[in-house]
Amino acid sequence: MALTRFHLHLVSDSTGDTVHSVARACLVQFDEAQAIEHVWSMVRTRSQIDRVIAGVEANRGLVLFTMVNDALRQLLQEECRRLQVPAIPVLDPVIGALAAYLGRESRGLPGKQHLLDREYFARIDAMTFAINHDDGQSSWGINDADVCLVGVSRSSKTPTCLYLANRGIKAANVPFVPGVALPAELFTAEKPLIVGLTNDPERLIHLRRNRLSMLDHNEATDYTDLEAVRAEVREARRVFSQRHWPVIDVTRRSIEETASSIHKLLMRRHGSDA
Repeated sequence: MALTRFHLHLVSDSTGDTVHSVARACLVQFDEAQAIEHVWSMVRTRSQIDRVIAGVEANRGLVLFTMVNDALRQLLQEECRRLQVPAIPVLDPVIGALAAYLGRESRGLPGKQHLLDREYFARIDAMTFAINHDDGQSSWGINDADVCLVGVSRSSKTPTCLYLANRGIKAANVPFVPGVALPAELFTAEKPLIVGLTNDPERLIHLRRNRLSMLDHNEATDYTDLEAVRAEVREARRVFSQRHWPVIDVTRRSIEETASSIHKLLMRRHGSDA
């Protein structure tokens, strides 16, 4: 009988972001499956492994783990075998293939990807930049951006900028508002890649009505009028075309997909292979 609801233990010797991302990427392939997630992060001692095992025994289910300490890995796997629970080391195939290809052993250091190195501080700097240059703020600093997104309201400008920032890309965004001139700095900026974002008018109306409902503001306005929104989208596309800015329609795209497309445009602009 196929399971529809099950316990899933995510065990990591670091923050758990990696094993959590792998689990989510796999679970979306099973529409009817509902995982009850138990997250065990920063597991680096025998006593912490003991607590994980106790939790698995209390709520038996699949165990996914990312751990580099051989002794702790072996202990976890042995205890899972005793409990007759599958324990899957999700990074082992990739690390093993890399070790074979490079002809060297992995360093086996937990949390290596979270070291406070230059890349880490670049991400923090990019996050601060995105927040300070959100929704047209600090337009005088647009030329310091790597990317500037221009789009109609509810075209996912802010979350896309934050997603890019988490990858060290300085991203600003400017709203396209009917009847309101775009900042002059946008037209004189030479450094950033400027990308126009648009959305299907009917989808925009749905998103905007939900937003207004959350704000307890339900009066009829041009903001949610179909003909007005269609005109707004047409005008935005006209401006994007006039300025020769690449355009991304986010109607059927996730934030991750939009960010990936922007990253490819950015790499192409710099002459790199995306």
